[in-house]
Amino acid sequence: MTDPAGLDRRFRGESVGRALDLVGERWTLLILREAFFGVKRYGQFVRNLSIPRPTLSARLKTLVEAGLLERVPYAEDREEYRLTPAGLELFPAIVILMKWGDAHVPDPDGPPIVLEHNACGKPVDAFLACRCCGGEITAHDVTAREG
Repeated sequence: MTDPAGLDRRFRGESVGRALDLVGERWTLLILREAFFGVKRYGQFVRNLSIPRPTLSARLKTLVEAGLLERVPYAEDREEYRLTPAGLELFPAIVILMKWGDAHVPDPDGPPIVLEHNACGKPVDAFLACRCCGGEITAHDVTAREG
């Protein structure tokens, strides 16, 4: 009997699980969020996140080893962390998580950050869209096929 949905292969090559193994931990996502908003230096991460230093060091090391951040010298004996192209590709995921959090687990005082699109000056209303037709993609608009 064949597996029409490719479930066996889907579970063996589970891409969501592999991604979460790398970036699914709370501090890791918050470090990436800060990096997207311009934080580059160790002390800035500590201050903005109130993260324990050993935890920050471990997460930064993992992100560098995974190729999502790179260490770049900025002064003698000083380095900062910059997003790599692979790290920058996670920006939409962070924006969608922000949007979801604001809608489903809101802060009583409203969103702590509102993103504004530089081209039009309007608040960003992020959504997933098809590059071919521009249509919005939802869970009801796609069919999973074996890759």
